[in-house]
Amino acid sequence: MVAFVAVLLYTDNIFLINNKIYMCIVLTDQNFEEEVIKSNPLPVLVDFWASWCGPCRMLGPIVEELAKEFKGKIKIGKLDVDENSETAGEYEVLGIPSLKFFKDGKIVDEVTGVQPKEILSKKIKEIIDEE
Repeated sequence: MVAFVAVLLYTDNIFLINNKIYMCIVLTDQNFEEEVIKSNPLPVLVDFWASWCGPCRMLGPIVEELAKEFKGKIKIGKLDVDENSETAGEYEVLGIPSLKFFKDGKIVDEVTGVQPKEILSKKIKEIIDEE
C-alpha cells in the first residue's frame, strides 16, 4: 500500500502542494472576512468547492488559469465547503461548484456549475472594468 502525503507550503498568496504551484488563496472561515470582505481595492472571485465533487475538480484548472492570467487585478480564492461550512452557509451555497464575485465586500455576480473559461474571463473583465 502506498501512502499519499501532501506537502503544503503557503507564501504570498501562492501555495505549493507536491511540487505543483497554485495561485489561488486558500480561504477559510477564519480568514474569509480579511481576504474577501476587506479586500480593497482588488475584487475577489471565490470558488466554493469540495474535494469529492467531480465538477469542482473539472473547474479547478480553469480557476487556476484565471488566477495566473489576472494576477494583481483580481484576487482568486478557493473555499472548501466541507471544512468551512459557516461561510458556505452564510453565503447560501446550495450547489457546488459555486463561484461568487465580490467587489467592495459585496457579491456583484455569481454562477453555479462548471463554466467555460471564456465566460468566467469575460465576467472578470467586466468586474475589473477592462472591457
